[in-house]
This record gives sequence, structure tokens and C-alpha cells, in this order.
Amino acid sequence: MVLCGGVGCLSLWWNLRLENRFDPSIRTCAVRYGLSPALVKALIWRESRFNPLARGKAGEIGLMQITEDAAQEWADSLRLKGYMHEHTLDPGTNIVAGTYYLAKVLRRYSSTDNPMAYALADYNAGRGNVLRWMNTTNLSGAKTNGAQFLAAITFPSTRQYVESILIRRSYYQDQFGSRP
Repeated sequence: MVLCGGVGCLSLWWNLRLENRFDPSIRTCAVRYGLSPALVKALIWRESRFNPLARGKAGEIGLMQITEDAAQEWADSLRLKGYMHEHTLDPGTNIVAGTYYLAKVLRRYSSTDNPMAYALADYNAGRGNVLRWMNTTNLSGAKTNGAQFLAAITFPSTRQYVESILIRRSYYQDQFGSRP
């Protein structure tokens, strides 16, 4: 029995190869910063679909679509001399800088019931918007309740962004083991 033929098999094989080629770096960086490798991989999937040369409209670059400010924050924390934003086009550098930043943002929301939802919204739309959504007057629970927070997000694209990454994280969970 043939499961697929010709171009279909080649396309499937190529997509899986692209999707898995950064797994060693993802795992290493996730462990380094105390994150779930499945979460990091899901974020990469959403941000760049595993294209290390991806560029965003607001100047974000690479696999994790790192902004210049976020990358500089990472470089400053390591006291890197001669660092330039273009260095994050290197997949390994991009993954370590992006994972560092994601871990930092996750710590901001550690007192909530679902820090991932808040952190992903912050990663996508910025801290100012997250603070505004958390302080929505008719949803006082949005400060600590992830479901109410998601409902308070006024950018449909950000809500979809968060939800898609959380769903994709579950998809990658088996690949990396049971770490949440």
C-alpha cells in the first residue's frame, strides 16, 4: 500500500525536515532558560514557519522575529561586544536571544493562572497593550485569570496568535517529552 506518491511525499518530507532541523538548539535554549521546548518551537512556527531569514514589517528578524530592542537586551545581559541586530539572522543566535526574551516575559506574569497567555500577548503586541487589557474595568479578573484576559484582548490577531501557539505547543509536546 502506497501512503503518498511523488510530489506529495517529497513535500511532506521537506516540510518535516524544515520543521525539525532546529530542534537541538530549541531544546538546549529552552532548558537553559527553563522553558518548554514545545512552547519555543510553537512560537517559531507561528513567527516564521521555520524560515531563519524571515523579516517582519516592524524590523523583527529571524526564526523568532526578534526586535532590535529585545535582541539588544539579550546582548547587554551577556555583555556582548560588537553586537549588531543582524547577528540574530543566525538561527542559533536567534533562538537563544528569543528564548531569553520569552523567559523574561513569562516571569513578568508568573502570578497569573496562565503566564503563557499573557507572555505570548506581550511578545506579540507589547507590554503596554497587555497592561491595558489586564486593567480592563469590566473584567477585573483579567489581571490574574487567563480566560478573562484572552477575552479582554482587543486585537483579534493577537488573540488568534496566542491561541494558535498554545494549540501548536500541544502538538509538539510529545516530540519533546512531558515538560509543560
